[in-house]
Amino acid sequence: MNIRLQVALFLAGVLACAGTNSAQEKKIKRADLPAAVEKTVAAESAGATVKGFSTEKEKGETFYEAELVVNGHSKDVLIDASGTVVEVEEEVALDSLSADVKAGLQAKAGKGKILKVESLTKKGKLVAYEAKVDSNGKKSEIQVGPDGKPLGHEE
Repeated sequence: MNIRLQVALFLAGVLACAGTNSAQEKKIKRADLPAAVEKTVAAESAGATVKGFSTEKEKGETFYEAELVVNGHSKDVLIDASGTVVEVEEEVALDSLSADVKAGLQAKAGKGKILKVESLTKKGKLVAYEAKVDSNGKKSEIQVGPDGKPLGHEE
């Protein structure tokens, strides 16, 4: 392989890694939360166990995530710097879902085993269900709409 091709492949790899790290999470302490975010966290975490906090930058905007456990299941709340809840991912039992949603998830999972299902709510509206799937030891995520049908785009 010539040196130019090796350099080009190396640079492509570096650029690909840089793109995937753009929204990387960084663990923080509760004391590091802005006042508006702390107020929202206090309201959202009432009756829950707080597992931790993180911050991430996406498209130049800073977001804060609170990882909670509510009644034995996980709930992650994404909050913008003004204290507005942007997104909530909350674990749900597969058998609590409608037949259409279960069928849609199983169709997307194929022969894979569904390990965990979460509801995905944005700006107070249920937009999707997301499942973690194990296919012969390889883990992946799939999504379907609130009606169990495939989404036109990932949420």
